[in-house]
Amino acid sequence: MTASFVLVSGGYTGGWLWRDVAAGLRAAGAEVHAATLTGLGDRRHLAGPEVDLDTHIEDVTQLLDHIDAADSPEVVLVGYCYGIYPSVGAADRRADRVSRLVYLDSPMPQDGYSMIDQVREQMPDGPARDRTLAQQERAEDGWRIPAPSVEEWRAHGNLAGVSDEALTRLARLASPAPAGPYAQKLRISETVAALPTTGVFCTTGGTMDIASLEALVVSGLPLVQHLADPRATFFDMATGHWPMLSVPDELVEVLLRAAAGEGHRLRSAAPAVGPA
Repeated sequence: MTASFVLVSGGYTGGWLWRDVAAGLRAAGAEVHAATLTGLGDRRHLAGPEVDLDTHIEDVTQLLDHIDAADSPEVVLVGYCYGIYPSVGAADRRADRVSRLVYLDSPMPQDGYSMIDQVREQMPDGPARDRTLAQQERAEDGWRIPAPSVEEWRAHGNLAGVSDEALTRLARLASPAPAGPYAQKLRISETVAALPTTGVFCTTGGTMDIASLEALVVSGLPLVQHLADPRATFFDMATGHWPMLSVPDELVEVLLRAAAGEGHRLRSAAPAVGPA
């Protein structure tokens, strides 16, 4: 039986972002649910200063609850960019419904950190970090972050492989984003850490790939040691940050393989050698 997929996009976007990927997965026999988070996409009219990360976690949790377990016993939850935060939060609440959690060109959320916290503390100094942190300052009325213009998408969106037609559609359908979800700290338990996972790195213009991550694991860095678990798999995609727009057919193949437990597995750190 082909797994069901729940696809959660990032800021400024909605379920519409997955149009071509959803079509490809359905053609392969999968059931697909593309989430539109509260305040985004065609739910932008529901935006307000009260919308926070808990709101978006509940959006994804409700999606999981409304998938019939009898028809779809295996659900692959895919979090893209900011979308990984509500995905991880929902997976922590409904771990029994998630067969695999996919981190699609996204951060690795941690308990007690907001997205802004992680950008501030973990992203290297540079224009990308400065732009992300400045989003909160640009918020209209203190809570509504304007969607990027076409020029801003071109300058800062890592659009490698995205056609002009797809960029025009992205700019037309992008919505302002509520600021609250980015600033609220995520609270998760060890439950989510026990789930099978897949990481997908978009390596054109990106800051991480399988080889770099494996080097960190082998070095013994404590934060990433759990990624050497044999249930964790990884893929590199030679494209920019928007694979659902630039290479949708390739992304479909990667997601189907991830659902099947395929992908690269990392070597673990070498055990310390004590005195003879």
